[in-house]
Amino acid sequence: MTFIPEDLLKILLAVIVGAAIGLEREFRDKPAGFRTIIFITIGATLFTIFSHKLAPASDPNRIAANIVSGVGFLGAGVILREHGKVVGLTTAATIWLAAALGMGIGGGQYILSFSATAVISLVLWVFPYIERRIDAAREEHCYQVVCNLDTEFLAQLDEIFEKSGLIILDHSKVRKDQTITCTWTTLGSHKAHNKLTALLLNDPKITELQY
Repeated sequence: MTFIPEDLLKILLAVIVGAAIGLEREFRDKPAGFRTIIFITIGATLFTIFSHKLAPASDPNRIAANIVSGVGFLGAGVILREHGKVVGLTTAATIWLAAALGMGIGGGQYILSFSATAVISLVLWVFPYIERRIDAAREEHCYQVVCNLDTEFLAQLDEIFEKSGLIILDHSKVRKDQTITCTWTTLGSHKAHNKLTALLLNDPKITELQY
């Protein structure tokens, strides 16, 4: 059994690349963290190396081709539905990319693999700050206000929401005896939501507020 030193180098590079990607996932406490991403990168590297050593000469890429479908099962395992939202997509995409980087290293594409690692790390570390800024400017909130049946006050509430600077996506009113429940679904900046919430909390005519 022969072992080429370059193969050992590829495994060490796979550890470095996997660690660079996995560090960010571990820092954010994601399901696929530091060790998992390293294992995926090493595994993809080994499969690519073995595909050239063990597969028939006429079809050396058959084993490596199965990495793409195989890693899909890992990615699917971290995608969940939580509180009405789909979470884990970024982690699943990171697993997919880690496998691609491992294949690149296993195939000897060192410059391309390390360049891609730098770009991926940039996206993982820097882009969340950009995302948060975008999300802060486009937050969606649902306000539920309960108050006594008073047409004049209801008109004032409608005016408050119209002048809040928020986009009203949906609005409904439900009467029960001498009380009425008003619901607004709104979209807008974090600052506008805070200002509106402060106005509603300080209004003595509002008996119940959920937001």
